[in-house]
Amino acid sequence: MAWKEESNRLKKTFTFKDFSEAFAFMTRVALIAEKMNHHPTWTNTWNTVSFELSTHDAGDVVTERDRKLAEAIDKLR
Repeated sequence: MAWKEESNRLKKTFTFKDFSEAFAFMTRVALIAEKMNHHPTWTNTWNTVSFELSTHDAGDVVTERDRKLAEAIDKLR
């Protein structure tokens, strides 16, 4: 599934086998986001992780920074 641009956000949900896999994925994303200094809005419920990416300093709209983070997140999967 591709990222969906909606309401000035890039959105995508990932589903995993269980909570441990979802949490491990979140940990890997956190390390990348910290290096990029671009932190996602995300939620986790058991085996799912949902993202909404936007750039707050640019007026809460989608920018190239969000697209680069989305690409990096996809590479983890």
